[in-house]
Amino acid sequence: MALDIVVQSLLKVELFAGLKPLQVAEIARQADRIVYRPGQSIITEGEPGDAAVLIVKGDAVRIAAGSPATPVQAVPDGSLVGELAMLIETLHGSTVVARGVTRAIRIGRMALHEQMAQDPAVAITLASNMSKRLTAVAQELSRIDRALEAAGRAALPADLNGGGPDNAPGMPGNNVSDLALSELTARDPSELIGNLAQLGPMTGAGSRQLSPLH
Repeated sequence: MALDIVVQSLLKVELFAGLKPLQVAEIARQADRIVYRPGQSIITEGEPGDAAVLIVKGDAVRIAAGSPATPVQAVPDGSLVGELAMLIETLHGSTVVARGVTRAIRIGRMALHEQMAQDPAVAITLASNMSKRLTAVAQELSRIDRALEAAGRAALPADLNGGGPDNAPGMPGNNVSDLALSELTARDPSELIGNLAQLGPMTGAGSRQLSPLH
């Protein structure tokens, strides 16, 4: 896979928005070009990851581990899977498998950290983009949760539905999405990505797991 094709693929990734072309070219130069054969796992749920994988062209699907009856979800070309793993120590949150021949770019955490150590502007940009992404995810979870609460209150008998819109009986005030929102948005970029600008270690208590994006 030619370097210019890799660069063009990376420039389309939302997480890399704001990086200069030369910075993206350096990421491309350090990245591994990989071809996955049908049936090969690209990332596996529950396993530690040390890289993100950009699907350039092929046929990849996301599956639910241990749930063969769950429909697979197509992973379109241009998708970046396991993105947190190229930044911090984390476990993959889903399994992605090549259903057909799939060409991909693997962006390793060690190489990216080395680049960020030499060019802190890369770390600052990635930290900002990841923080915005996680905030958007948390807000969407909160919106869905509020809709589910409203549907639940509407289904309650009239004599049980007197707790008010924010605290109906059987509907705890601290719902899942509220907790997710506070957990995600409480993390400033330095905590979220292990203080990338200074490349602080992410081990032990410092490597708190996030709800996986992928």
